[in-house]
Amino acid sequence: MTDVPNRQLLTITGLVQLEKRARHAATPEEFGFLAVNETHALVRYRQAVLWRCGPKGGARGGGQVVALSGLAVPDRNAPFVVWLRRLLRHLDTAGQGTGQAGDAKAVAALTAADAGPDLGGDWSEWLPAHALAVPLSSPEGERLGVLLLARDEPWNDHERHLLAYLADAYGHAWAYLLRRFRPGGARRWLVGRRNAVAGALAVALFAAAWIPVRDSALAQAEVIPRAPVVVRAPVEGVVDRFAVRPNELVEEGQLLLALDATRIANRLDVAAKAFEVAEAEYRQGGQQALFDPKSKANLAILQGRMEQHAAEVAYLQELLGRIEIRAPRAGTAIFDDENDWIGRPVAIGERILTVADPRETELEIRLPVADAIPLEEGAPVRLFLNVDPQNPVAATLTYAGYQASPGPDGVPAYRLKARFEDAATPRIGLKGVAKVHGSRTTLFYYVMRRPLAALRQRVGL
Repeated sequence: MTDVPNRQLLTITGLVQLEKRARHAATPEEFGFLAVNETHALVRYRQAVLWRCGPKGGARGGGQVVALSGLAVPDRNAPFVVWLRRLLRHLDTAGQGTGQAGDAKAVAALTAADAGPDLGGDWSEWLPAHALAVPLSSPEGERLGVLLLARDEPWNDHERHLLAYLADAYGHAWAYLLRRFRPGGARRWLVGRRNAVAGALAVALFAAAWIPVRDSALAQAEVIPRAPVVVRAPVEGVVDRFAVRPNELVEEGQLLLALDATRIANRLDVAAKAFEVAEAEYRQGGQQALFDPKSKANLAILQGRMEQHAAEVAYLQELLGRIEIRAPRAGTAIFDDENDWIGRPVAIGERILTVADPRETELEIRLPVADAIPLEEGAPVRLFLNVDPQNPVAATLTYAGYQASPGPDGVPAYRLKARFEDAATPRIGLKGVAKVHGSRTTLFYYVMRRPLAALRQRVGL
């Protein structure tokens, strides 16, 4: 006899625990998971479905499946869920188990016969033979949905009585959660406020898109000498030594470098010997011409040969004097590391270094073809040096090339030149990024210029 009170005590304890957990659910999703899975601790069943009725005042037959036993999130397009939706909408329309006929809190038993001929034929494929519809309502009497429990055994009155008590707690907890997470009250105010802010922001962005700005582009730039004098190899030879260091100030006529004189000196020695031989032959022929008329006829040939060798000696002496290359003007000697040149053969006219006035500089800009904008002479330019990016240097555009050419990085770019506005110009060789300003345009075009260009190139519109 003591087993019956113990079972009753366990049943009441399980009921209280379920009510407590339902009232402490944080979200409607958490409540749905508890309702279809944890109710099994009170009554046995094989499948459970939580059905949410349609909105109040809406069309009959609305609603959706919000929770299934054994699943975290039901797939609304799954065949089982589609059939359940049809079944529960049919029961909702017929007023069976949803609180539409009789007592709103009545727990109703359902079988395949209650589903009608169309749905009843598939009942055995999706659900056990015996189902129990537990209507859930709010404290105000508003219908919220149905907890459908199904199993193979029939339901008894004791289980219906327990589920009726549980349905009252479930309905109270579910109604609270639905009201809390419904977009109304303060939540609706926040949504409206957010929409108003979004609308104001959209209007502000639309208005800002038409703000007039000056079009501009960024490109790599370098400080170069203006009107430099290029020093080229006067003769073919090998660089022997440098008398100056890179970026050293030189005076006009100062020795810059010297080529190896060995080859020219050897040729000069050979030519000098040949000249001495020709000169001796000419003198011998002149003495013989006084007594021999035939030797007088060869005297002109010997003289021409002597003069030829004399010209060759003079030419080689001049070349020997050119192997020492001197500064054509005062300025800075601009070239790479001297060790890269020593021992290197050079051809006639090959560029070795340049001499430029360090106070006469200009800015060379390589504007990529993809970033090209319409430019006019006199456009403002700002140079951000790598060594001092916080203090931009002002310049004015003086030249813009019409033909693009590959740069050191292989990217086709237009060559631009700009004149510095301040007297104190940056040092030759400094590099940075130049911002070149173009014509007036709108902020929208300034921001969307490259995307629009890419779109037109791909689509052709």
